[in-house]
Amino acid sequence: MSEHRVAVSWRRQTDSFAYEDYQREHEWQLGSGQRISASAAPAYLGSGEQADPEEAFVAAVSACHMLSFLAICARRRLVVDGYEDQAVGFLRPNEQGRLAVTRVELAPRIEFSGTPPDASELERLHARAHKECFIANSVRTEIVIT
Repeated sequence: MSEHRVAVSWRRQTDSFAYEDYQREHEWQLGSGQRISASAAPAYLGSGEQADPEEAFVAAVSACHMLSFLAICARRRLVVDGYEDQAVGFLRPNEQGRLAVTRVELAPRIEFSGTPPDASELERLHARAHKECFIANSVRTEIVIT
């Protein structure tokens, strides 16, 4: 139905290519033309000053859930004024003992115009958003809305 292209580029800038020595900084160029400076996570010798793939993954899960949620609300004529999420991804060994982002916890806080949906309806809206989220449908990671 659609394609989403990203170019990732890296060039060695150190004399040594030992694991401890080479730089992890690289660039992502999105299909929109936007360029994002990236690196490994600090735990894996990245700089900590740029986005890292694990953060980007958690952001993608959170953003996809939000966009699905907003679309559902718009179709139901529920007016959303604000949406904030403090998402957390957990890198842990998976069933095969390999490191993976095994869980992402979403903590969305939504402001509605008018009367907000009750807790039960809000839970149903989030469940539907999770079911419709392209990213959630693409991964094995447990995604929990708190």
